[in-house]
Amino acid sequence: MKLSLLSIAALSSLSMSSAFVVRPSLFSSSSTTTALSMASKRAVQREKRTKWMESRGMGAGAGVAEPSASAAAGMMKNEEGLDFVRLVSPSGASAEVYLYGGVVTSYKDAEGTEFIAVRPDAKMDGSKPISGGLSHCWPQFGPGEIQQHGFARNVMWDVKSSTDTTVELEMLPSDYTKEMWDKEFACTFSVTLEDDQLKTNMLVKNTGSEGSFDFQAALHSYFTVSSLEKLEIAGSFQGKEFLNKLVGDGGEMQTEDRSSITITEEYDRVYKGVNDPVLKDAGTGKALNILNQAGWEDTVIWNPYGNEGMGYNEFVCVESVKFDPVTLDAGSSWEGVLVLKPESL
Repeated sequence: MKLSLLSIAALSSLSMSSAFVVRPSLFSSSSTTTALSMASKRAVQREKRTKWMESRGMGAGAGVAEPSASAAAGMMKNEEGLDFVRLVSPSGASAEVYLYGGVVTSYKDAEGTEFIAVRPDAKMDGSKPISGGLSHCWPQFGPGEIQQHGFARNVMWDVKSSTDTTVELEMLPSDYTKEMWDKEFACTFSVTLEDDQLKTNMLVKNTGSEGSFDFQAALHSYFTVSSLEKLEIAGSFQGKEFLNKLVGDGGEMQTEDRSSITITEEYDRVYKGVNDPVLKDAGTGKALNILNQAGWEDTVIWNPYGNEGMGYNEFVCVESVKFDPVTLDAGSSWEGVLVLKPESL
């Protein structure tokens, strides 16, 4: 999801006032080679998607994943060597939080239903930000003066404390961050797994002795769905103006006339002032309440409809965002609180 500063300004002011196809010869050797290559790529993609779905408890014939009685809490490594913290509650609910990017990549309720998605094309070896989970965009959302979405999603966070059901991560300035954003800050991200919900808390502090800095923040959240055709997104969307980023050169302001949103095309839409979305999945028979209790004021809905490689039909991004820049004076702090609470439909 990319958001220019011009788009932000346009949204803020509202609150105040040829494709072509090359057709090779049917009998050419090059077309045969190309067809075989495409078939091979599709086979690899299908295999990756199958493994991904099975890892999320979504394999053929699988309704919800059975929680493992032997699954323990604590620090672990994935197959590529990245560290993550596994949380387990007495009810059997679980969560996984990676130190690389400080990203929550899994949240399962006590029945084993997975609510957080990681794309099948995600790199899980630290070579690039993880495409999925509750991914941090800080201190910038979208393009701007520094790299796309800032640096919080592609640095290692430190574990300050942890228990079987909680973990607190910390990100401090480093030589890498200072090269692009030379500010004195401390970010902590706390994840608390309760029997019936998952709570996250993002705390940003200006640790400098003088001066202020501005930042934006977002959780670029990927949520698992059984399929898009079985999903609707409820919330206070009806009557609200939004930026449709996929219309025209710089997007177009439109008015939402639906009380609930369904996705039948590619989506990249910015809803300022909407922060109460509910994902209702008829396939799982469950709803996920996205409770933005502090800090997160806006919502972005994104989906790369039709992109099989990204696994478009198994997730939707419903992002918790603070678009308007926050000015933080020396010694001050800002907090963003998100709670994910599942329930039956």
